[in-house]
Amino acid sequence: MFDKRNERFPIKDKYIFLSHCGIAPLYGAALRREIDVAEAQHRTGALVFSQYDAILDGLRSAAADLLKTSPGNLAFVKNTSEGINLIANGYPFQRGDQVISYIHEYPANHYPWKLQEQRGVELILLPDRDITGTASPGRPVAWTMRDLEERITPHTRVVALSHVQFASGHRADLKPLAELCRAHDIDLVLDVAQSLGSVPFYPDELGVASAVSSGWKWLMGPIGTGLMYTSERFRKKLELSMVGAESMRQGTDYLDHTWNPFASAKCFEYSTSPIALAAALECCIRELPLATGIDAITTEIIRLQDVFLNVLDRARFRPVLSPDAMRSPILSLIGRGDVTGARRAMLKQNVITTERGGYLRIAPHFYNTDDEMERSARMLNLLE
Repeated sequence: MFDKRNERFPIKDKYIFLSHCGIAPLYGAALRREIDVAEAQHRTGALVFSQYDAILDGLRSAAADLLKTSPGNLAFVKNTSEGINLIANGYPFQRGDQVISYIHEYPANHYPWKLQEQRGVELILLPDRDITGTASPGRPVAWTMRDLEERITPHTRVVALSHVQFASGHRADLKPLAELCRAHDIDLVLDVAQSLGSVPFYPDELGVASAVSSGWKWLMGPIGTGLMYTSERFRKKLELSMVGAESMRQGTDYLDHTWNPFASAKCFEYSTSPIALAAALECCIRELPLATGIDAITTEIIRLQDVFLNVLDRARFRPVLSPDAMRSPILSLIGRGDVTGARRAMLKQNVITTERGGYLRIAPHFYNTDDEMERSARMLNLLE
């Protein structure tokens, strides 16, 4: 079912790559698509812009198919930070309003909200809870619905959380979270960088206000690409905090300064977009999660984790595991000592992992093989 050939994923010629939660290898067909568009600019200059709208429309269409939403709800951004800053800075906060987040959120989903304190907004951080009972003191794990409910007040305007936590791999159960936010008329803003392309996510069905992701993790796209989802209702709340020619309906009529922004999420694409990168990201979406099937990808990632865990010496490395239904694409391990040494030792043997928050993170994708997972576990078992 899965095409795992080295020809399609040439990083496998040298490395066992288990770090898709970091910077993933650029998908080969996407690289070729990126080169094609860059070559067109190289050979024709401004004539490359004959492809401009079609490329961006194609990316939004592919992303809409992945998220089961309308292309008009999607904008092409450079990264998660850019998208969440556009949301936070454009939100109609009043002095005394509150945002609830988690104490160990990734910076892209923390600093934009922290910045709003200059507008008199209070940022309330959920405490860390070891809901798995398997972590060690001092390591980040998760937040709880109980803590969230206790902190909601009439002044709560936004809940800003990650679908999958970058350090522990904790995966939030989005359905009750979204229902709670809707019940209190709170806008739910999600960082989905660690789930988009590896776990199903359908924001319209959930009633999510906004979600933002980079494109170079589980989507295997180019660095400098990302996607920003906003519901139509939520977009109407937001002020534009960054604008340019691309925001306006009059397009290339640059002497027409009428304030006439797009009603769609295209209004957030405020300046000239890197269309070679956008074309590459569209290729990734169409040929990886859309062609393979996102549910099948999730199942295969978890199966590969289990292959790894069946060989791993758990006396040496202890996994932090959520209940089966909420397993995430990130498998975080606690070592008996500093995991930095383990990561470096694995790299010397051409196995690429990452460490965050005191964890060694194992993040395979659907194209990894059982043999790669077993070999990686055996390598860890032999480390001092």
